[in-house]
Amino acid sequence: MKRILGVLLLLFIFNACDDGDLKVDVIDFSDVDAVKCDQKDIIYKIKAAEMLLLVMPMSSLPTDETTVNNPLVLNISSTNKVIYRQYNGTVNADNICQDPPSATPIVIEEWTALTGTIQITTTAVKSVDANNATKITGYKHNIIFKNVTFQKPNGNQFYETYIFGDYTKPINALAFGFDEEVDKSTCVNDNRIFDFSIGEAFILDVADYASLFENVVTTAPRIRYISAANKLSYRLYSNTIGNAYFCATSTPATPILLQQWNAVDGVPDVSGIIEVTTSEVIGTGFQHTIRLKKVTLKKGNSNFTLGDNYLYGNLITSP
Repeated sequence: MKRILGVLLLLFIFNACDDGDLKVDVIDFSDVDAVKCDQKDIIYKIKAAEMLLLVMPMSSLPTDETTVNNPLVLNISSTNKVIYRQYNGTVNADNICQDPPSATPIVIEEWTALTGTIQITTTAVKSVDANNATKITGYKHNIIFKNVTFQKPNGNQFYETYIFGDYTKPINALAFGFDEEVDKSTCVNDNRIFDFSIGEAFILDVADYASLFENVVTTAPRIRYISAANKLSYRLYSNTIGNAYFCATSTPATPILLQQWNAVDGVPDVSGIIEVTTSEVIGTGFQHTIRLKKVTLKKGNSNFTLGDNYLYGNLITSP
């Protein structure tokens, strides 16, 4: 009899330990793509009657690549929220993105993250053309929650690491709307070469302008390499830009510089090559055709390439 009572007592103790605080529920959205609401700063994942939400200002997402093993780290807070919800029926985007949200199905359980961090590793998404030129079309954000504690209806649940997954934010690729004609600066004592297209400026600034653009027909291209002496930069402004902007004694207040990408130093016979071929144009002067070969432009940690052979433009000089 005592043995039977002992077994029953053990069973009672084990059952008493299985309370809500020790119960571990599994939420798994690993096979679900992350999507953002069109008009709200909410990134979400939906799986049947479940939803996982990341509510944070989209301005917090990096607009540049993060370096290796150095993600952006944000604290979970009233500004940066992580929420899990379970509904009593199949859920869709209207339940969070619509304003006001759809009333059905209804939430039957909600977990809210109390503490932890959001780690975001960002890489550029690029397109590649037949000339091996690349364009940045978006940024992919790999999102991981670290040391996160969820408050549940029946107690808390802790994850040392929870992988939310990837969210890709598309961007408008740089237009590069330039034509094939470039011009030497009209500023005093300025040998820069400009190519303008509305708010875009592509600027080539070489140390030995006179020899590189000598009025002599070439039998072989003249070669220089991107360096501290031979600079190339792409700039994007808020409005139409022109030569007068660069001739001003002080930088004009408008248009505003939005982006600047600088060419990476070249490696002889490998990359960052400036190639000039000169021909005579009867009755006009000389045409200097400028090609950029295997040139990379960089801003912060992000970069793109102009491809194997990019026509910068033709510069006409008087005889």
